[in-house]
Amino acid sequence: MKGVFLDYQTLDQQDLNFSVLTSTLPHWDLFKTTKEDEIQNRIQHAEVVVTNKVPLSAQSLENALNLRCILAAATGCDHIDLKKAKAMGIAVCNVAGYSTASVIQQTIGFMINMASRIIDYQALVLNGTWSRSNLFCLQDHQTHELAGKTLGIVGNGAIGSGVARVAKALGMQVLVAARENDHRPDRVPLNTLLPAVDVLSLHCPLLPETRHLIDHVALSKMKQGAFLINVARGGLVDEEALAKALLTGHLGGAAVDVLSQEPPAMDHPLLSQPIPGLIVTPHVAWATPESRQRLLDEVVLNIQAFLNHQPRNVVG
Repeated sequence: MKGVFLDYQTLDQQDLNFSVLTSTLPHWDLFKTTKEDEIQNRIQHAEVVVTNKVPLSAQSLENALNLRCILAAATGCDHIDLKKAKAMGIAVCNVAGYSTASVIQQTIGFMINMASRIIDYQALVLNGTWSRSNLFCLQDHQTHELAGKTLGIVGNGAIGSGVARVAKALGMQVLVAARENDHRPDRVPLNTLLPAVDVLSLHCPLLPETRHLIDHVALSKMKQGAFLINVARGGLVDEEALAKALLTGHLGGAAVDVLSQEPPAMDHPLLSQPIPGLIVTPHVAWATPESRQRLLDEVVLNIQAFLNHQPRNVVG
């Protein structure tokens, strides 16, 4: 039986134990990356395929007649044609929960960085401003305590609820956005939540109904000087509207780990010019070695379950 991993470089930085994977099948082909025109040839004779972000369309699956199991090395499976896979009798299995601790950590790190202006003050130290000062303490940037402030959470799953727990430990109040037609007493409609929060943190999936959930109208409802954090999906935010809200000074800061296009074009609205108060990281909130090893281990468990005719984490 043959397995193929189409983009193992997305997981491995030469710091993972890949033997747990390669020991599952007699033969593995491991590819660092796979271009679109290479997909069909690489999966044609495989029974098991692992993909993190390489798309598996109906066309690419058409001639993969031996394929019996697709393992998404991720939670989202929007890059896999689930309908075609089901029609061909191919099980599709994903992994959830592997990056919860890492993403919570980066979210809180973003919030503390924006409130304490750590990056801005580091820049002043490195460019010599502190050395040239006649004061022992630079106060060029206004900082804020998070204690007593209000955090708004959109998406109260494992990550969102985890962020809420840490925020409460910091002395913050927490409001959770209600889904449409969600009337639970501990939820607040988004339009009510937006003007009430000092920090808004996004942890919901990207769906047709959540695309550009935070657009210019939503941003205009937020407090002057509020912070926005997005570690979920870039498409949740209208990035041109976010750039404008920062450039005009309406928002006090924004920190994003995800963009609508990844990797982004050089003329991306958040990258084409210096924007005050903006922090952008390259989709790495999930990518601690602990998180990546958990992900790989779960992929292995999915393979073993499939081989034992008891597939787990099946989607679609």
